[in-house]
Amino acid sequence: MIAVLRLQAPVSPRQCRSRHNECQLYLMSYIRHRIIAVIRWTKALICGQIAAMNANVRDTSNTTPPVDAPQRQDSTRDAAPASQAPQGAAAPGASPTFSPLYQQIKGLITQSLQAGEWKPGEIIPSEVDLAARYKVSQGTVRKAIDELAAENLLVRRQGRGTFVATHHEDRVQFRFLRLAPDSGEPHHPPSRLIECRRMRAPAEIARQLDLRAGDGVILIRRMMDFSDRPTVLDEIWLPGALFRGLTAERLNDYKGPMYGLFEDEFGTRMIRAVEKVRAVGADDVTADLLKVPKGFPLLSVERVSYTYGDKPVEVRRGWYVTTEHHYQNELS
Repeated sequence: MIAVLRLQAPVSPRQCRSRHNECQLYLMSYIRHRIIAVIRWTKALICGQIAAMNANVRDTSNTTPPVDAPQRQDSTRDAAPASQAPQGAAAPGASPTFSPLYQQIKGLITQSLQAGEWKPGEIIPSEVDLAARYKVSQGTVRKAIDELAAENLLVRRQGRGTFVATHHEDRVQFRFLRLAPDSGEPHHPPSRLIECRRMRAPAEIARQLDLRAGDGVILIRRMMDFSDRPTVLDEIWLPGALFRGLTAERLNDYKGPMYGLFEDEFGTRMIRAVEKVRAVGADDVTADLLKVPKGFPLLSVERVSYTYGDKPVEVRRGWYVTTEHHYQNELS
């Protein structure tokens, strides 16, 4: 074996400093390139994860039927109406997909109420059962039911459950009758039917009921007596097609509130109402019926009542004698 030795000339201090600077520059360049490479790699990783998440969301939305499409009904889960289904129809097994979720559940429960799945006065399934049915948390169902109870569509009863509200309950009756005595407890007075007849809708009534001018309507006039004194004269207009079969005989034979009759025999429930209140003087006809002088100051209340789907189903014009009564409303 032959060993080869090479001798190099001595390096000057200046050359050492030059090479040291070159090493520092090389090292800094290397570190910079490595940092850039790490940043690019991290960015690519994050973008890839985001793309995968978006793909999963698209896959889920493609495999989950829309709210207005029926699913196959499970043996362990009830069918649920869809929030976008045609009015009055209940599509089985729909799952909510839009935010906020409790509003979607509220819409599904309202659809079931509208379709008559749970009748007025009946108990609805428990929060646990509804949560399983709609595939959401119990808290989401509770929040939806809370809103429906606040809107007087449902009634919570301690220790018994949640029931569909009905016009036969006193608190619901007084929700639509705001006339209260100046002294004593509020009560629902007896009424006397003056007339009930079918006719063609005047233009203003047709507009308020969302009908065409000339469509059939029912006109009802009745008197409500407080302490045997004529106090409220009501003029009520109803869509003729919705209240087929309503006659003076049925109104006189029914023992209960008029809205209870509409609910029981015609499947129409008043959900909300819009009222206009003003002071007027009694004309000849109104003065004669209310037994007051012509020009006597009266409280005029005009109401449009709506059922599910915000559909107008009643126009009511009332003239109130307020010598011993007042109009009371609670604001919250």
